[in-house]
Amino acid sequence: MVHYIKMEDGKVLPIQEMLKSIERYNPEHLKIIEAYVEEQASANLYDLEANLACLKLYQFNPPLMNLDITYTILLKSLTNFPHTDFVLCKCLLLSAQTNDDTVKEIIYLADILEQCDFALFWSRVQQQKEIFKKINGFYDSIRKFVCHVVGITFQAIDRKYLVRLLGDIDDNAMRGWIKKNGWKEDGQFVVIANQEGNIKTKHITEKIEFENLAPLMANCL
Repeated sequence: MVHYIKMEDGKVLPIQEMLKSIERYNPEHLKIIEAYVEEQASANLYDLEANLACLKLYQFNPPLMNLDITYTILLKSLTNFPHTDFVLCKCLLLSAQTNDDTVKEIIYLADILEQCDFALFWSRVQQQKEIFKKINGFYDSIRKFVCHVVGITFQAIDRKYLVRLLGDIDDNAMRGWIKKNGWKEDGQFVVIANQEGNIKTKHITEKIEFENLAPLMANCL
């Protein structure tokens, strides 16, 4: 569903077009932007620019700040790891937001993800499932990031350990992630890749013309 916003001159624009103009700072558009944020959560969409615009409007209009929308924006930004979206969103938070217990927990989860402590991350998630219920596709988005880290780190990994990193998923889900990433099962291990093949020695040859070297030689005399 495309969200449209009506301008003061009567012109109607898609929200993405509005965000490219000065109208992104108009508080009258906030309700529509917030509805778009909620649609991102339910339909598993993602629009960083719209989410940043929402947080910026909260900055300019603190009485309009909505904590539930804030939670949604921050959680959606976690789903786009390893990109720096969460840092961008965090920089726009008001003190009323950063002092909120749920926001503090989400920031802690972001720190855990950045440290790649996935076992601890899933443990914290299990303790407060209510936070993530409205974010459709949240778990799989995090697992995609886990697989990215595993793929650039391991040549082979113990299958049980990989299950833990992916949040104690069942066998069918495990086989699905293995297939999706092009990995192979070998007994109790999952073969990821030969990382040595990704490390190539580069021979760098520099060619210096004599006319470029002559001034330097003259300065040494």
